[in-house]
Amino acid sequence: MLNLSRVMLRRGPHQLLTDINLTIHGGQRVGIVGRNGTGKTSLFALLLGELGADAGEVHVPAGLTIATVRQSTPSGNQSALDFVLDGDAELRRVQAALAEAEAAADGLAQAELHARMAAIDGYAAHARAARLLHGLGFAPDRHLAPIDSFSGGWRMRLNLAAALMCRSDLLLLDEPTNHLDMDAVLWLQGFLASYGGTLLVISHDRDFLDAVTNHILHLAQGRATLYPGNYSAFEKLRAEQALQQQAAHEAQQKRIAEMQQFIDRFRAKATKARQAQSRIKQIERMQTVAAAHWDTPFHFQFLAPERLPETLLRLDQTAVGYDDQALLSALKLRLAPGDRLAILGRNGAGKSTLMKLLAGVLQPLAGEMQRHRYLRVGYFAQHQLEQLDGQASPLTHLQRLAPQAGEQELRDFLGGFAFRGERALEPVAPFSGGEKARLALAQVVYRRPNLLLLDEPTNHLDLDMRHALEQALQDYSGAVVLIAHDRHLIDATCDQLWRVADGALEPFAGDMDDYARWLQRQNANIEGATHTRPKAAGGQPRQQDAQRDKHLRRQLAKAEQQLTHLEQQLAAIDADLSKPSVYGNPSASARLGQERARLQQRLEATETEWLQHAAALEEQHA
Repeated sequence: MLNLSRVMLRRGPHQLLTDINLTIHGGQRVGIVGRNGTGKTSLFALLLGELGADAGEVHVPAGLTIATVRQSTPSGNQSALDFVLDGDAELRRVQAALAEAEAAADGLAQAELHARMAAIDGYAAHARAARLLHGLGFAPDRHLAPIDSFSGGWRMRLNLAAALMCRSDLLLLDEPTNHLDMDAVLWLQGFLASYGGTLLVISHDRDFLDAVTNHILHLAQGRATLYPGNYSAFEKLRAEQALQQQAAHEAQQKRIAEMQQFIDRFRAKATKARQAQSRIKQIERMQTVAAAHWDTPFHFQFLAPERLPETLLRLDQTAVGYDDQALLSALKLRLAPGDRLAILGRNGAGKSTLMKLLAGVLQPLAGEMQRHRYLRVGYFAQHQLEQLDGQASPLTHLQRLAPQAGEQELRDFLGGFAFRGERALEPVAPFSGGEKARLALAQVVYRRPNLLLLDEPTNHLDLDMRHALEQALQDYSGAVVLIAHDRHLIDATCDQLWRVADGALEPFAGDMDDYARWLQRQNANIEGATHTRPKAAGGQPRQQDAQRDKHLRRQLAKAEQQLTHLEQQLAAIDADLSKPSVYGNPSASARLGQERARLQQRLEATETEWLQHAAALEEQHA
């Protein structure tokens, strides 16, 4: 059990936490939310003992094994697999002690240490580490690659894998999805759902929090409030409280106005002065109910594009890559105003390369790319944060884009991105990552693009800003191509899913729920196929196990085929139901609705069957 009693914490001149009383029980799964700068990461530092409270007490039980993701980037020639294995500190201690016992020919110590290895599942540790690497997107042929061969983002994934490798009592995760693609995020959700310890996770991803938490800790204005339920339940409860608060505030303001009218009318009259003074004191004693803060600090919209050609851009058998080596080929795509595409796929598959092609940063290696002469691209990518002029202010950045625009017009526009007052005039070098991301996004919006290319726009953005971006995209009249690991943003703004894999770009038939189920099946098949077969004493596979393995794989493949067929049938019915000739015909729509319900039941039953076979196969190879 974690306990904070009357804790106060200051960082410099800012008081982050004020008189915090908080108890988190073992096994709870807590999502920590709040605007940037409210003390979420500092709370983790308190629990880890990296910071001391300015007042109050922080109690963390002695002997608690705590796992957290290291923020420093690892380096060296150690293999990725060995680095992840280091995350299980006890495993490494037992392995080292066992090596010493074997060298000393100490049979008793060896027996005790082998028993401990079995107790901590140490003999399956390599397989466990390999599954973590696979789930986080590392190809099998990269598991033994040295750390120095990976980019910074992949090294941060190694830090995450090492934290997950630890058999911890308490797991602290600070924005764990920031360096992940959607495939890895969906895998991580499933992994954390089966985590048996206490989980505290800081995240701005609504759907991720819904999937992995059962409590929400909200930090705001120095206070910490723990709510039961996941993030959706928290949002609903907060909305209800805000309605009640707003109603109480409005009623109170009405009462104050009535009393003030009495005071103004009769203060000067001797016969009523006493009553007026009484009302003045009553107002002073009245505890003012704070107005509910409905409005986010961010509010912006995309200005209408000057032109919206019927076809903005077309790819026909196009290839793109680097150094004359094609990473993607045979690309066929047409973008028109109103299109909303989300690009899915593993990191490294070519999603960002595709975006650079669409943006004109890369030129085709083969095939055709037709860009309308009135095409105006708004391209947002993480590298643009680094290209901001650290000595220039947000206002200066926009003035460089629009020298003829008036200062007040630009300041009004920047206000929608929470750059108000003096903040709009300060140099951006000391700005936080979130502030720099908002400024880069503001520059994209101000250009009035008719094709918007967003490559992971939500990194560094808090929930309020993500919500503002969703609202703005929903009203945008141009075309959108989006790469994001935020499932809620995809669901809210995109109606087409495309997947980049194996050098190709193909549409995915279905929604994000369908994609998550499909990905789960793919991962299970790959993991089952790559596990080492158990051997009998003579080195031959056990015949009975081999037969069972063959049977399970056959059943799994059969269920996979049935799922694909059922999903295609459902997609065809959904297409028919959307036709005017059908939805205007009650008998036809009723018949199709009944058929859809029947197919949906079969799909759910087949999914259950598939999961049973997959679980049995995984157990067979454990």
